Amino acid sequence: MEENKLSEGFFGQAQINELNAKLDIILEEIELQKRHRREMEDLKDDLMRVGKDVYETAVEELDQLHDYVNSRDILHFGKYMLRNVNTISKVIQQLESTKDFLTDASPLMREYIIDFMAKLDEFDRKGYFEFMKELGKVSDSVITSFSVEDVKSLGDNIVTILNTVKNLTQPDMLHTINNAINVYKKLDIKVTEKVSFLSLLKELNDPETKKGIAFAIRFLKSLANQKLETNKENDQIIKSN
Repeated sequence: MEENKLSEGFFGQAQINELNAKLDIILEEIELQKRHRREMEDLKDDLMRVGKDVYETAVEELDQLHDYVNSRDILHFGKYMLRNVNTISKVIQQLESTKDFLTDASPLMREYIIDFMAKLDEFDRKGYFEFMKELGKVSDSVITSFSVEDVKSLGDNIVTILNTVKNLTQPDMLHTINNAINVYKKLDIKVTEKVSFLSLLKELNDPETKKGIAFAIRFLKSLANQKLETNKENDQIIKSN
């Protein structure tokens, strides 16, 4: 009998403990539900306040725009946006592609900019910019020194000028000019004695003098012939025109 009472008391206490545990779980769940309900109520109150502020702000802003926009315009704009959804999507895709391209190209562009700045610094150290500055001054001097008529005359004779420059830049002509300049630099003639006609005749017998006179005569003859040919060419051009 005593064993039965002990077993009944043990099992009764176990059931009570189990019931207490279940009650604790239920109470915790009820507390969680209360906390959740309070949080939802707080969120609802916050949303209501924010929504009220947004609504009041929207009403105030729309009240300022009602003279410029009406419901038909908004409806038309909405329809227009819906009709061009594909176009807007393509534009956004292009913007995304451009963004990706700029992201990929940024390191290369940075390197090019650095190289460009380094090259500008090199040009500056070598004096390119100072040279260009002086060229600008030279251009100003040329422009202020010549009139429009001078420029027109230059244009009319540009072919003759270029041909002259071309002939002057030939190797044999440059060699001749260089020799003449060297002779002129070394030339230091001073006639201190009285010169008679007989002494001049004696100088004419000198081989170098004879060569010089022959060269001068041939040069003058060639110059005269060239002038005649030039005149004939000009006459033909005039007749053809």
